[in-house]
Amino acid sequence: MSGGLIDTLYRTEGVRLQRFLLRMLGNHADATDASQETYLRLVKALCATDIEHPRVFLFFVARNVAINLGKRRRFEANLFRSLDDSNLGDRVDDSVRTEQQVIARQQLRLVASAIDELPPRCRETFILSAFDGLTNGEIAAKLGVSRNMVEKHLMKALLHTRRRCADFF
Repeated sequence: MSGGLIDTLYRTEGVRLQRFLLRMLGNHADATDASQETYLRLVKALCATDIEHPRVFLFFVARNVAINLGKRRRFEANLFRSLDDSNLGDRVDDSVRTEQQVIARQQLRLVASAIDELPPRCRETFILSAFDGLTNGEIAAKLGVSRNMVEKHLMKALLHTRRRCADFF
């Protein structure tokens, strides 16, 4: 692997790559996470094989990373979508609203219970992401683990929570 090649690609394509990922993902935090993941995958690929066209490969990897991150974000959004009362309007009587509130509280308890069942590091990672809004990179730095480990913890937490809450959502 050539460290000089990575440096050169970062200097010459870094801004362009960031803009590309921003267009695909729609926000700076995800674009930054995807950019870091792209360079990590590029380094791994360069360790394993020679790449004839590194710039093309860089953007190919970035596109795949962005697609995967987009899928993950949609999965997370579906998992935690809230009840939408906006279509109920004024026609709904108080008893129905009270019933909705009871159901919402039950759902919240179920989600909280599922989160409490997670292993401590997995739970902490999940809370930092879902409730504190930290990016995977920020969580990794805060906990002193790799971004890959953060992603594994998040996927484990999301899958566990989804399984536990499947009847409600």
